[in-house]
Amino acid sequence: MAQDQANEPARIFDMFRKMLLIRAFEEAAGENFFAGNVRGSVHQYIGEEAIAVGICANLRDDDLLTSYHRGHGHSIAKGADPRAMMLELFGRVGGTSGGKGGSMHIADFSVGMLGANGVIADGCTISVGAAQAIKLLKQDKIIVNFIGDGGINRGPFMEALNWAKVYELPVLFVCENNQIAATTTTKTVTAGDGIAARAESYGIPAVTIDGNDLLLVDRTAAKLISEIRGGGGPRLMQAMTYRLRGHFAHDKALYRAEGEAEAALEHEPVRRAEAWLLEQGISESEITNAKEEAEARIAQYVEDAHNAPWPDLKAAFTDVQDVGAPVPGAGQ
Repeated sequence: MAQDQANEPARIFDMFRKMLLIRAFEEAAGENFFAGNVRGSVHQYIGEEAIAVGICANLRDDDLLTSYHRGHGHSIAKGADPRAMMLELFGRVGGTSGGKGGSMHIADFSVGMLGANGVIADGCTISVGAAQAIKLLKQDKIIVNFIGDGGINRGPFMEALNWAKVYELPVLFVCENNQIAATTTTKTVTAGDGIAARAESYGIPAVTIDGNDLLLVDRTAAKLISEIRGGGGPRLMQAMTYRLRGHFAHDKALYRAEGEAEAALEHEPVRRAEAWLLEQGISESEITNAKEEAEARIAQYVEDAHNAPWPDLKAAFTDVQDVGAPVPGAGQ
């Protein structure tokens, strides 16, 4: 993608619509969690939408992606069906995993979404394994691994960086640094000069950007993805951002300084993208219509989820690996 394309209002407006859809989905997910319709945990992506959208806008359909527990936005940005995702949150037939995976385990292989993961940093090693397969098969696609800033202090992250560089694998590591690891300020538990320095110590080029700037994410992603696809090996992007909600839906985030979240609203990505579009001549009515359309779509998906049937009880016995069971025909 040429960089001048990143400034086309029509293209950015399409990306803005995707951000609005993610925002509406996450608001509805939280509301239905509190209403008792969604079981388990819901980790909302509110305030981080520009990262997933800006990166995935530069991926092809056959490119791959791994995520972590805050994965709804990544999934929608990569092309997963938000209706099927809502059914999954409700545990209903028609969900992305048949209603059996829930919020933290959205996966849709048809669009290259290899899955969200509730095990911190585990997506890193999954992504490197997939990247190794891509290289062995001599394909020109890549994989993007999203990880939160809390995950960079876990062993799988360092292991994945090492493996990716040793074999020069086609993987883009994206750290969404919202500055709080669950309920702990990340910098207070992170030694050294941070994530970019860690990647560079392995010989992996790294860049740190404002992750709330949709255009900047878009341009940076285009450059890094082009370098990786051209055989340049792994890259790392640290996208600085701020989650506007707690770690999970019922977290009131009382560990934050008073007024911190309110101040962050001035820099959140949806508002900033909207301001840019208005400056480029997109009308207020067009933006209002886009917001109403996103909210109406998600409201319909919530209604569909309420009306969808529960899985048959027999489904509990499918998709289960019986480790150690005899292989049919073995020894004959």
